Formats: sequence, structure tokens, C-alpha cells
Amino acid sequence: MTPPRPHLPIRPLWLCRACAAPWPCATARLTLRHEYTHDRVALLVYLGGQLHDAADDLYRLNPHDGPEPRQLFDRFLGWALIRGAAGDDRTRISP
Repeated sequence: MTPPRPHLPIRPLWLCRACAAPWPCATARLTLRHEYTHDRVALLVYLGGQLHDAADDLYRLNPHDGPEPRQLFDRFLGWALIRGAAGDDRTRISP
């Protein structure tokens, strides 16, 4: 039996190699949360680097109609932030 393919990005498209969803896909997010369970700051630093690389690649592929910055933020970092209480727009990073 062939081992499952890891959910890693295909660059410069930033699609998942395993499921073809925009990376980080749901499985990649779960895997990353598990890998960085005890170091949320390292997770955010890693994702920030991936966001930088993805923005560069995606804008180079389509300079006239590239992805919106907010969409890229939500895709790469927004899901990893801990949201505040209901109605609180501030975000906080917890250990």
C-alpha cells in the first residue's frame, strides 16, 4: 500500500499536492496545529513566511488581478489566530 501523500503546497500555484485545495488545506491546517501544539508563535512565524512566498508567487503569476491581501491573510494566518470573546474584534495569540 502506498503511504498517503503529504498535504504540502505545489508552488507557484499554492495548491495542495494531495487534494488540490488552496494550501493550507483543511488537512494541512490540522497537521500544522498538531505539529506546533506547544509553540503557537513558531507556527505563526512559519505561516508568515509561507504567506510572503505565496504572495510573491501568486502576484508574479497574475500581476494584474492577484489575490486580495485580506484573502491571503485569512488563508495563511487568520485561521491560526485565537479570536477574542464574542463581539471582540481584537485577536490575541495564546501560548
